[in-house]
Parts: sequence; structure tokens; C-alpha cells
Amino acid sequence: MKPRGLPWYRVPFVWLLVSLPLAAVIGGFVTLALAIHTDDGLVVDDYYRKGREINRVLARDDAALRLRLASDIEFDAERRLVRARLTGAPAFEQPARLHLRLLHATRGGFDREVDLDRTADGSYHALLPSLPPGRWHVQLEAADWRLVGSAVFPGASRLVMKAGDSYF
Repeated sequence: MKPRGLPWYRVPFVWLLVSLPLAAVIGGFVTLALAIHTDDGLVVDDYYRKGREINRVLARDDAALRLRLASDIEFDAERRLVRARLTGAPAFEQPARLHLRLLHATRGGFDREVDLDRTADGSYHALLPSLPPGRWHVQLEAADWRLVGSAVFPGASRLVMKAGDSYF
């Protein structure tokens, strides 16, 4: 009931009725903006192939263990450089190039990959891509083996990984 002489926009009950649908519309626009501007990553649709890849990855971890591999990776955020040193069993031959994967712990869209080239002193160098803050899983790999570790950026300047270590 409207009191006599008051315009409709001065009646509190009208604003109560308008506020509920208005809140739903604003919430819908906020949800739409979040859906458009954030990357959720993709859901894997080929589970069988993914399962086979997991077995292949485990074989690469075992190969690193057999070769007694270890690495020392230095991150220089100021100069945006990454340098890795690799050691292994006496029979281990160091490859000409290593692949470094930086995998964000929660956001797949932030993942970065870098190829490190071997230099004359036996270490590997590359430019360090910009990394959003957070926890990162680090994988150093060649064709038949890989080493894994984890670091928090910014802040981590050195990471030592050994075969058999796990970041889970």
C-alpha cells in the first residue's frame, strides 16, 4: 500500500522488490566478466592417450634415476636469465640442448617453456620468461629423461633437483 502523496520511488517496499532482481543481474554480469577474462584450462577428452603419456613420463623419471642425474638451476630475475648445470653417472653424455618447463601450480595458462643451449663451459643458458607470482613446478628434460622440482617465484634464485625427487 502506497501512502498518499508519496511518489513511488519514496516507498521502501518498492526498492526491496527492485533490489533482488537487480542483484541477480549484476551477479550475472560479474560472472560473465570472470568467464571471459580468466583461463580455466582445458579438460582432457582423450583419457586413454593421457594415461599412456603418464606411463611414458614415469619411464623418463626412471631413466634419470638410472643415470644418477642432478641439476643446479640458477634464476636471475634481474637480468632475466636462467642457467643450469647438469651432472650424472660417468657414462652419461650431456645433450646439446635441454628443455625447461615451468608449470604454474594452479593456472595452466601461465605455463612457460624454454630451450636451454649448452655453452662452452658445459652449462646451459637461456632467457627467463616473465613469471607471475606463485608456486611453480619445474621440469628439466631431454628426449629420454626428466628431472622435477618446485619453486616459488618471485624469490627463488636457485633450485637443486635430483633424480627420484618429486614435487607432489
